[in-house]
Amino acid sequence: MTICSRILALSLSMPALVACGGGDDGGGGDGDGGGSGTDAATAIDASPLDAAEVRFSFFVTSLATMRSQSGSQDGFGGNLGGLTGADTICQTAAAAVGGGGKTWRAFLSTYNNGAPVHAIERIGAGPWYDKNQRLIASNVAGLIAGNRPAGDAATVSDLPDENGAPLTTFGDTHDILTASTAQGRFEGTSGVNSCNDWTDATAGTANAVRLGHSWPAQSGMHWIRAHQTRGCSPGVNTVQNGPGTGTSVGAGGGWGGIYCFALTP
Repeated sequence: MTICSRILALSLSMPALVACGGGDDGGGGDGDGGGSGTDAATAIDASPLDAAEVRFSFFVTSLATMRSQSGSQDGFGGNLGGLTGADTICQTAAAAVGGGGKTWRAFLSTYNNGAPVHAIERIGAGPWYDKNQRLIASNVAGLIAGNRPAGDAATVSDLPDENGAPLTTFGDTHDILTASTAQGRFEGTSGVNSCNDWTDATAGTANAVRLGHSWPAQSGMHWIRAHQTRGCSPGVNTVQNGPGTGTSVGAGGGWGGIYCFALTP
């Protein structure tokens, strides 16, 4: 496939990088123009397009990546290695699907010794798109305007993982850690409300850490602020059994997943 053909084949999913061919003397040419190396197509780098150039800037961490990165079938629980560790989880998951060329941040808030760090202030200005290049929200205002982000109806009603798969595919999976209000700001009065700023995987205090729903459920519609976790210990539950049992971050339906945003679209 010629370089120009490759670009045209991608044009449905990406803005055109260059005009291809056209005119009597713009192609391979004959006479004086042929082989001169001055036409637009031959000026394009023939290497494959970096996946980071594609619009992909949001996902929910999948069960597979949380298990793989933690080295445990139960995932991380509330000990994500702090915000730095959580950002690394996002970066690693994105790199595995071709998005490692961007800088990724976890949508998590912390108490931070009384000087809270707010999730909404960590993720850039938008716009954000899922792995299928569907719009999540155009800007911060669109993220917090209602129960769901103001984006493509299909994707915001069932926020997908790094592979672009909607989470309903995997069972009762909606609980996502945030420690945040509906405005994306820290909710609480101490580190207890963020699993000690995402360093604690013990049982912790029941009903202390706020989570959101990747897809709406009877227990909550909001993607950031639905209800609270049963605790901070590791655990996975994808069976619909209400609030679940035990003290794990996944007890109510999930695996302690987190939202990840890229700082650039």
